[in-house]
Amino acid sequence: MRAIVTGGAGFIGSHVVDALLTRGDDVLVLDDLSRGTRENVPEGAQLEVVDIREPLDFREAEVCFHLAAQVDVRVSIERPEHDAQVNVLGTVNVLEAARRHGTQVVFASTGGAIYGECEGPAPEDAPREPLSPYGVSKLAGEEYVAAYNRLYDTGHVSLRYGNVYGPRQDPHGEAGVVAIFLGRLAGGERPRIFGDGRQTRDYVYAGDVARATLAAVGKRGVFNVGTGIETSVLELYELCRKVAGSELEADHAEARLGELQRSVLDVTRAERELGWRPEVGLEDGLRRTWESLQP
Repeated sequence: MRAIVTGGAGFIGSHVVDALLTRGDDVLVLDDLSRGTRENVPEGAQLEVVDIREPLDFREAEVCFHLAAQVDVRVSIERPEHDAQVNVLGTVNVLEAARRHGTQVVFASTGGAIYGECEGPAPEDAPREPLSPYGVSKLAGEEYVAAYNRLYDTGHVSLRYGNVYGPRQDPHGEAGVVAIFLGRLAGGERPRIFGDGRQTRDYVYAGDVARATLAAVGKRGVFNVGTGIETSVLELYELCRKVAGSELEADHAEARLGELQRSVLDVTRAERELGWRPEVGLEDGLRRTWESLQP
């Protein structure tokens, strides 16, 4: 299969590229390198430095995995116009390029930032109440994907990722807390926990996310990609200390504006229709991530 991965030099995108190459696919990475790096693009994939808001040529690719995005919630609050330009207009540009070439789009969306506060594992039809411009822009991207399916009878799909973590994670992204915790512990520094630390997230390993993303090829609709398991920030930090063998205590700071208290995804649909389920437990995934940071 010939595949394009926008944002393929970034954290999650590079794991998708790895999975495609392992399968023997032909991969073109489109990335402006604003957050990603050339080092993240493995040998065997072609890299073109391009902004997704610029004219795109999909060159008869069968599928485009669209992971290029503005992913920092704080940036979306400080610069909502920039967030919308990248996440909404950029996605429309990708959809137009896909329409011209008959390419399926697998759109990387977000679960936590779209659903807002969760009372329990949120299914795909749960109310969508984003608290940040980032969540709004991702939801708008989903709606464009659905509208193109209705208007042009395309077969695009949206994946609502949980808090993805793993090797090569950007500490400044939406789910960057794992990278921050482990990075600071590796440097012998005390990490900072915002709020009381009881806020929960659904942490899902990047390798599992890459498998789900490939499983979505040929599908249509919206799927959650998470674990269905809640972990508090306090619990996460204790596991990070365990895999790092550290005794450092964390500092505490005031809660941040727009931060959710509870976020967890129901992944029943993905299990049923994609034949996918997470395989890497949190402690195992954290240990793999910690090992990737060692010289």
